[in-house]
Amino acid sequence: MYLSLVVPIYNEVENLRPLRDRIRDALASTGWEYEVVLVDDGSSDGSAELLAELHAEDARFKAVRFRRNFGQTAALAAGFAQATGEVIVSLDGDSQNDPMDIPTLIAKLNEGYDLVNGWRANRQDPFWNRRLPSQLANAMISWATGVKLHDYGCTLKAFRQDAAKNLKLYGEMHRFIPALVSDQGGKVTELAVAHHARQRGNSKYGLARTLWVVLDLLTVKFLSSYATRPSHLFGFLGLIATLLGGVILTGLGLEKLILHHSIGNRPLLLLGILLMVIGVQSVFMGLIGELLARTYHESQEKPIYVIKDILG
Repeated sequence: MYLSLVVPIYNEVENLRPLRDRIRDALASTGWEYEVVLVDDGSSDGSAELLAELHAEDARFKAVRFRRNFGQTAALAAGFAQATGEVIVSLDGDSQNDPMDIPTLIAKLNEGYDLVNGWRANRQDPFWNRRLPSQLANAMISWATGVKLHDYGCTLKAFRQDAAKNLKLYGEMHRFIPALVSDQGGKVTELAVAHHARQRGNSKYGLARTLWVVLDLLTVKFLSSYATRPSHLFGFLGLIATLLGGVILTGLGLEKLILHHSIGNRPLLLLGILLMVIGVQSVFMGLIGELLARTYHESQEKPIYVIKDILG
């Protein structure tokens, strides 16, 4: 199998047949052997039943059906696990991504990349509640992760098989996939792709989803930089707090001994004590984190590295 398409589906019954036809048209002239893994994320509008019909009509269209709604991250993870192609392409099931861009993405992937991320340069979505929050989130994620892309939220992506299979996706981490691939040593780039206005069904995305980006970004940053050495983060912060608290308490102590000033009612005394306590707690939190990290990796025999290949 050369190509696997992974398509998360949630209440898209009106879009499934048009999407099936567009995928067939886009790939008809390529000569590639392909499969389409349609992951139903607990739909309640008849999408799950229609997926069974599509599979009966064309065995290349496979269906993975969840018992309930688990979210887009889980749907993509399940699709990647089921995909067997050398190249894996993900795209949305709402027909806003254009399957005609798939050959172009794969051609770019074959230039030596592990992930080619779609960029909806001419995005057909409302500005204030969709495009503006997305632009702010993209700028923040690019700054924090060091992987500078215009459109982290575009589902249309082309992967090498190993890049997709090595992803560990939890929560709402699908929006950080390019950063996760880069963190594993993968080569990431982006390519402008078409984007169509939604013609059928209702959008599942809202402004509230962007509010979780900050918390998820902190998780990604911690996992990519400090997951195997948490004491470097907590210990550093603890040492800084302890040092500042020590300087404050030392200054107040000298003032009390030399100048005989009263310091019992000074807010600075409470600040110094608070910093000392926080500092000591942070250092010990880092040590506990080290023990947990070692237990996590050693109990599962989970390596702290990703091998690209082995010669000889």
